[in-house]
Amino acid sequence: MKKNIAVVGCGHWGKNLVRNFYELGVLASICDPSVEIVEKYSKQYRVINNSFIEIINDPNIKGVVLAVPAKYHAAMAIDAMKQGKHVFVEKPLAMNEAEATSMIKTAEENKVQLMVGHLLQYHPVFQKVKEMVLDGEIGEIDYIYSNRLSFGKVRTEEDVIWSFAPHDISMILSLANQEPEFITVHSTAILQDNIADTATIHMTFKSSLKSHISVSWLHPYKEQKLVVIGKKAMLVFDDTKLWNEKLCIQRYQAEINQGLPNLKKDDLEFIKVIEDEPLKNECQHFKDVVENNKKPLTDEHEGLKVLKVLTAATLSQKNNKNVTK
Repeated sequence: MKKNIAVVGCGHWGKNLVRNFYELGVLASICDPSVEIVEKYSKQYRVINNSFIEIINDPNIKGVVLAVPAKYHAAMAIDAMKQGKHVFVEKPLAMNEAEATSMIKTAEENKVQLMVGHLLQYHPVFQKVKEMVLDGEIGEIDYIYSNRLSFGKVRTEEDVIWSFAPHDISMILSLANQEPEFITVHSTAILQDNIADTATIHMTFKSSLKSHISVSWLHPYKEQKLVVIGKKAMLVFDDTKLWNEKLCIQRYQAEINQGLPNLKKDDLEFIKVIEDEPLKNECQHFKDVVENNKKPLTDEHEGLKVLKVLTAATLSQKNNKNVTK
């Protein structure tokens, strides 16, 4: 097996990528500005550490993984792709649409693949949710909402929308199979001026589908829940539950009785899903991308759609108004 993938950025999240690519047998090199970090993982995983320039100029390295601050995504990805490397960049794809467009153009010109780290697209439970929706098991979707709440790490360079919401936006766009027409955001900055700690993003689609996302890093308990409401049933993906309880379906009937709506529900049913690690699946996917030059599930165009929603959300937040995409 060829060791042909390098991970750039081995900190809070990058260390997990290092571990997974090592376990897949393809980790060729690591890079991080912290000498302490690279020495630790270089020794632990028996892998060399190189500078970013050395990595992108190494002909044996075919794929570069960027787990670096978002402000560096565009420049570093473009430099790597110009050297013929496939690139896996963590979310968000870029800081703005102009950067993303340049990245997409570079990928096309150099005939390489650009993948975005929207991890939950590789979660077996979400994949089962999408399968059930496509199979019509819950009927036409009327509403989707997602909560990503925790008492956790507070960022200083990005607000809670840019930090937490990309995964939820990615899932909702995937299920809706369309982009939103209107976006409205309500947010509150509590701990730092002009950096939202809590926010709710409302999205309305042309098909009349509606959705909202609630995100917060100032919440008393952790909640990671996606609810998909169809005309026949509701799916609940709760990622804080034990594996055999992460996905359930609630079938229901809506009836009109003497002019009043009446809801009846069946017993809750848990859905069996084969247990697997989402990050391992995502890394395996990039390995396949590198080896076979295949189009990623979360490619640059999917990443741009998510980025457009983030940009519109920021505009709505700034101007306190509804934004038409």
